[in-house]
Amino acid sequence: MKSLKKEDIPQAVFDLYDDYAHNKIQRREFIEKLSLFAIGGITLPSLLSFMMPNYLDTLLVDPNDPELDSDFITYNSDKGGGEIKALLSKPDTFEGKLGGIVVVHENRGLNPYIEDTARRGALEGFITIAPDALTPLGGYPGNDDEGRTMQRQRDRNEMLEDFIAAFEYLKNHPDCNGKIGVVGFCFGGWISNMMAVKIANLAASVPFYGGQPKENIDKINAPLMLQFAGLDKRVNAGWPEFEKALKAFKKDYQAFVYPEVNHGFHNTTTARYNKEAAELAWKRTIDFFKEKLV
Repeated sequence: MKSLKKEDIPQAVFDLYDDYAHNKIQRREFIEKLSLFAIGGITLPSLLSFMMPNYLDTLLVDPNDPELDSDFITYNSDKGGGEIKALLSKPDTFEGKLGGIVVVHENRGLNPYIEDTARRGALEGFITIAPDALTPLGGYPGNDDEGRTMQRQRDRNEMLEDFIAAFEYLKNHPDCNGKIGVVGFCFGGWISNMMAVKIANLAASVPFYGGQPKENIDKINAPLMLQFAGLDKRVNAGWPEFEKALKAFKKDYQAFVYPEVNHGFHNTTTARYNKEAAELAWKRTIDFFKEKLV
């Protein structure tokens, strides 16, 4: 059986996966359409395996890294889902107080990739909180398909309140210096943009390929660093209008578009991952947080 490489895969397959990952088509239709690309030495099982998330071999941080203090906590979200489970991570040893980062998952709950990202932030010298918005439904089920189905059962504005409550939790944490930013991916990118609208004292926001707010843009106080995938037509379509408003209201923002990469390029677990773009975007994110939160 042929060992697949990213260059073997047509862009149409990545677009198809994007439709599937964002609930535009169901799994059965996804597999049916994917089978059309199983030609030559490429089998459907190998193609499906290549495109689906791999959580076993892609973590960048050992969850038991001795330099980390990382464990699950619960906090209260009165306006959202009530008691919310979250991963709280910080360096094992530090002096003084730490800047805080809320890490917001995609449209499938707190999976291992987002946990890994939160731990990466902690190793950079921050206290991070990564909530699971699926907590009221039993939490991330260990499967992204089920996670997406579950997340569609929750109101996204209620979930926004869960992440705003996570901001409040960090603000009151004895190890936090009170300067708190947010980074989010996909759905989490929209949350990051909306937290900038809703939280007057948010210190920084970094949305990765996130949907844009349509109103109250004048209320944004936080400096923004917006990360876009060059091939992401769906999300990028809303950027010109959002940028126009940011300019009109003289907001502090910077935007980066990474050419020839797909939505989800930062996610280490799927074939959309682009190592060069992901590492550059993450370095920019951490440098930005070190400037704004320390």
